[in-house]
Amino acid sequence: MTYFLEYTIPAAADDAEFAFPHDEINTGTTIPLSESGAEIVHTPELPARTGIIGATVPEAKLEAEQLILHSRAAEGRLYFDPSNSVQTGVGNLVATFSEGSGWTDA
Repeated sequence: MTYFLEYTIPAAADDAEFAFPHDEINTGTTIPLSESGAEIVHTPELPARTGIIGATVPEAKLEAEQLILHSRAAEGRLYFDPSNSVQTGVGNLVATFSEGSGWTDA
């Protein structure tokens, strides 16, 4: 079964934001920000959707929880999505996780 975890990664406390070049012409090119002629995008957080491999819901929850707890994220939403979409909110919401409260089934 294929599960996906959606969560938000806040910028590190000492940075206050992420900064990266947005260049639609040269996609996939990585160069230092100071050397880029592209528009610089600033954001205080980044959304993420990550595939979670688990044969059962408890296995997927365990894997997803470990990912959240080892990131700067404090919460996440676990989806079952057999279409393997990278689009936000696609699939059936299985449960939500909040650090300190744990899992709440949908």
